[in-house]
This record gives sequence, structure tokens and C-alpha cells, in this order.
Amino acid sequence: MSDGILPDHRLITLFDSGILQADAPPAPGQVQPASIDLRLGQCAFRLRASFLPGKGRKVSERLTDDLVMHQVELTQGAVLETGCVYLAPLQESLRLPATVGATMNPKSSTGRIDVFTRVITDEGQAFDQAPAGYQGPLYAEISPRTFSILARTGDRLSQIRFREGDHRPTREVTVSVDLEGGPDGIVGYRARRHSGLVDLGKIGSHPRDRFWEPLRAPDRRLVLDPGEFYILASREAVAINLDEAAEMAPIATEIGEFRAHYAGFFDPGFGVAEAGGSGSRAVLEVRGRDVPFMLEHGQPIARLVFERMQAPPRQAYGQVASNYQAQGLKLSKFFSSEA
Repeated sequence: MSDGILPDHRLITLFDSGILQADAPPAPGQVQPASIDLRLGQCAFRLRASFLPGKGRKVSERLTDDLVMHQVELTQGAVLETGCVYLAPLQESLRLPATVGATMNPKSSTGRIDVFTRVITDEGQAFDQAPAGYQGPLYAEISPRTFSILARTGDRLSQIRFREGDHRPTREVTVSVDLEGGPDGIVGYRARRHSGLVDLGKIGSHPRDRFWEPLRAPDRRLVLDPGEFYILASREAVAINLDEAAEMAPIATEIGEFRAHYAGFFDPGFGVAEAGGSGSRAVLEVRGRDVPFMLEHGQPIARLVFERMQAPPRQAYGQVASNYQAQGLKLSKFFSSEA
């Protein structure tokens, strides 16, 4: 087999081969064109602080009274509160061969509700990475930033990509911010603080205007307030060919006044006309940082880093269950379009 990101038909075989082990059989829609959704286990630990276990140490060894404040059960659902840090064992674990590594990212729906999520491995010295040959459990660090969430066993906040061979980007594309908006003039949304609970089991059931304030920019400028969370869109349409996948990355870390992405995986077929995605934009999850910062229409805000697929997927993004194909400016699937 050639190097590259594993496509859906190879991802399915990971369960049978034991490379990917799980507490339950694969769920419908869990396998995507170039990634697999990861499912929450039966509990979560409320932590004093985030951590990495470090070389030679297991995550379970760190879950002692000096770090864990209490345990919450997810089997019947539990509220994970804003401003808190939780660690949840995932239903999936890995037995990677020496030629296969994995990277993780929040799902799009997770990033768009401002839930900061990272995956940790035993002996991990970096988040969202499982090196080739890793054998052990996976844990999701979960920190709701704006909305408290109601989470249950089996909910999917993160996703994982598998790669044979080294990470070898083939090209990069810079995307800029759209501050012209559509016919209604709306260029983005700012999250309303103290607005209620987001139930992860209720798709399209949360009234948009209770959680979000629509924004307009008549002069094609928008000031980001420190600590506030925004949903914006790229000016450019984005298309990911079937022989490649992409990940969103910062445009320049030295800018420093905003973070412009939370969830970064783009699967093959996103934005491709043949898969129903003509005109798809990249939705940008943006958080202001230390000082007010003015964005202008067309300002570069993020980059798409492309990498080759080992083979095209059998089903492209948009041909499987997908909420964001052909999207423009779009909130997370949990919100209705009604007030």
C-alpha cells in the first residue's frame, strides 16, 4: 500500500483487524470518508487542570485525588459546565502497527459550540496525536467555553484520522474572512453568554436567537472583543478533491489576537459539485484574545493544509450523512434556523 490518509473502506477494516478496538460495535455514520468519530465512554472526571501524562506514564496513573475533583456518570446524561475541565475515557482504543499513526481533532459540530476538546494518549507529550505503534486507550479532554452541554455515553465530540507513512503535506491554501455577508447582511454570529444548555442529543432543537447574536458589518469591518466567540465564514469557496484531505491550521501564530479554528478536518468531497457541495465555504470558529482586534473583509485568517489520500474513499463527503455540505455561514447542527 502507498503512504497517505486511510479512506473509509480501509477504516472499516480497522475494527475487524483489532487496530481499532471498541466497547461497542461501530455505530451508523461513525466511519466518515477519511476519519472515524470517537465516542464518549460511561463516565467523565472533573479535573483541577488540564495535563499531559508524559513519557513513561499512563493517564490512569495521573487520575488521583490531587487532580480529580469528582466523577460524573454519562450513561444517563450529565451536564458538563462552562469553565470546567473534564476527562472522559473513550469507547475506542488503539493497537497501531509500526507503520500507522493517527491524529485527532474536534468534530465540526463540537467546535461550533465552543467546546474545547483534545484527545490524550498514555505517555502522551502532545495532544491529538497517537504515534505509529501506539497501543493503549484514548481519552477526551472536554472544556465547554461558552455553552454548558448535556453529554451522554456514545456522544461524538472528536474524530480520528489514520495515516500510513509520514505526514507529508502536498500544498497549502490561504482562506480569508467574508465580511460582506449575504442578502440579509449577516456576516457572522457572536455567542450569547449565560444562554442555556446545549443538549448534544437534540439536533436542530435549540432556537438560534437564544444562543447567538447575528452580526452585520456595513463598513466590511468587525471588531473582535476579547474573550468572545464568533462564527464567521471564508470568502472563498472550498473544494477537497477525492484524492486528498485537508486540515485547517493557523495563518500565523504571531498575530496572537484571535484564534481562528477549533475543528480542522475537511474530508474528501467537501465542496465538490459532484457530491452536492458546490459553493461550500469554510466556517471559521473565532475567539478574540487579549485586546480588541479589527478584522477587515478579505483579511487572511487561516490556511488549509492538504495531504494525499492513500486511495479515494468509496463515499465522498456529502454522499454520507453530513450536515455542512454546500454550507455558507452556518451554525452547528444543534441549532434551529428559527428564533
